[in-house]
Order: sequence, then structure tokens, then C-alpha cells
Amino acid sequence: MIEYLVNIDKSLFLFLNGCHAWWLDQPMFWISKTMVWIPLYLLLLWLLIRKFGWKTLWILLFVVVMITVSDQLANVFKTGIQRLRPSHDPSLCCVHSVNGYKGGTFGFYSSHASNTFALAVFLVLVMRKYYRYLLPFMIGWAVLLSYSRIYLGVHFPGDILTGMTAGILLGFLFGYACRYFLAKISSVPKKGKADQSAIR
Repeated sequence: MIEYLVNIDKSLFLFLNGCHAWWLDQPMFWISKTMVWIPLYLLLLWLLIRKFGWKTLWILLFVVVMITVSDQLANVFKTGIQRLRPSHDPSLCCVHSVNGYKGGTFGFYSSHASNTFALAVFLVLVMRKYYRYLLPFMIGWAVLLSYSRIYLGVHFPGDILTGMTAGILLGFLFGYACRYFLAKISSVPKKGKADQSAIR
């Protein structure tokens, strides 16, 4: 059964990776780079500060812990399962790569997919009350970045789907935890107001 699923995964990869065009190579290469998305991260940070003020510091703390957990968990699976990336798999031929980029040796599962979907789901849960179009934008961004990993030949679809699932679960877990925490600190009365209430 596992061998059957692996063969399907490889066949689907060869189909998707084979759907490439010369004019897409460089855009996909840069889409996969974290540094390219710094303007987006700064925009999201500004949106957070605009609505949450100083509480943004707590939100950022949740994000840092979540991404750390997501990234390290993916690394544990990579070193534990040791499934070769398509770019390193000798059983595959004609894998399309860009700029000679091959990634690390092992690829199950994708930390890119896990991290981006975790962040997307987390921010949607925290900010959807204020920004109605955030859901399709963030999910679209996460899907595009994840697909670029298949296009570049460094992940099988199974790597991406597993990473997406892990990221979504972590995004929900940390997103709801953050919302609960923000609600708790918002419900704590300020000292001055508490003193006035006690006097009355």
C-alpha cells in the first residue's frame, strides 16, 4: 500500500514538475525565497499594530514559537524518515530544476509548506474580524509558495500536502491559543479603574 502511494506521488510530481515554462523559472525561484516576502511581512506587521497596538508584541511571540515548532518538527521528520527529495532521487529522470537549486538531501515533509500555512491560518484566526479579504489572500499566498517547491523539483506533492496539514493544525492550535490569551488580557481591568470600582 505504501509503495503504491509512493508511486502515485512520484507520478503526480513528474506531471506537475513537467508543467514548466522558461518564463516561469525565475519567478518561481524567487517566490520560494523567504527574503522576497519581507515587504509582505512588514505590511502584515503594520496591520497588526494598527489594530492591536502594544498587544502585537504578544502576537509576535506566539508567531515566533509557532514557526519554531513548525520548522523543527519538519526537520525531525526529515532526519527520521529520510525520504530523498526528487532532486536527489536516482530513480527519477528529467526532474526540472532552476539555477542548479536542489535543496537538502531529505524532503519529507516540507517545512516551507508547514511554516507558510501555519502563519496563514494563524493570522486569519487573529485578524479576520478586521480584514475580510485576508483569508483568500493568505491561503493563496501559502498555496503559491508551496507549489513553487514542486516546480523547483525539491518536493513531492506528498511532502507538500503533509506540510500543509501540519501547518494548518499548528496554525489553528496557536491561533486559538493567541485569541484566548488576548481576550484574557483585554478583560483584566486597569488598576485605576479597579480602584474606582472598589470606591464606588
